[in-house]
Amino acid sequence: MPYERRHFIRVEFDAPARLIVGDAAFPVMVIDLSLKGALVQMPRGIQVSTSAPCKLCVPLNGDLVEISMDMQVAYVDGHVLGLECTHSDIDSVTHLRRLIELQLGDPALLERDLYELMMQSGH
Repeated sequence: MPYERRHFIRVEFDAPARLIVGDAAFPVMVIDLSLKGALVQMPRGIQVSTSAPCKLCVPLNGDLVEISMDMQVAYVDGHVLGLECTHSDIDSVTHLRRLIELQLGDPALLERDLYELMMQSGH
C-alpha cells in the first residue's frame, strides 16, 4: 500500500480545498498534509492521471490565508490521490509548519522534517 512509503510526518486535516489541474479546478477534501505532500479525495467522476502536475490550494482562517503548493500526482487509489509537493512559497510553508506544530505538540519531530526537506532541496 502506498501509505507505507511516507517519510514526512503527516497530520490529519479534514478540510475542503481546490486542486488545479491544467485549466480546471476541482473541489477536493484534504485527508492529511505534510511538508512534502498531501492525501486528498477527489469528487466522483473526476479522473487525474499519475504524474500530472497540479496545484493544491487549502484555505485557512475563513479564506483569509491559503496554503498553496505545487504538486505532482504520486499515485491514484480510487478517488484518493497521493500528492507530492514540488514547490511551495515561504508563506505557505510557514502556515503549514504552524498547522503541523499545533497538531503534533512535539516541535522536535517537525524540526527533523524541516531539516530533511532542506537537505532534499539542496539548501
